[in-house]
Amino acid sequence: MEERRQTQRHRTLKGASIVFNEGRSAIDCTVRNLSDAGANLRVTSILGIPDSFTLQMSDKTTRACRVVWRKAAELGVVFEG
Repeated sequence: MEERRQTQRHRTLKGASIVFNEGRSAIDCTVRNLSDAGANLRVTSILGIPDSFTLQMSDKTTRACRVVWRKAAELGVVFEG
């Protein structure tokens, strides 16, 4: 399998929220790995998660995200901006 990541990701298990709908909606998730360019997120279900959203991590760090892949209960995202 070809590695397409721009930067190396590091394993982590951080609590976070997927925030969308102008901050009126949020879905809890777990950040499974993280890099300067993106992250892998674990969710209960990918249903209802938009293509772009804000990721708010437990340390209050926020990042604008765009989904690049989805499967079962996981999302791959790249950070924008």
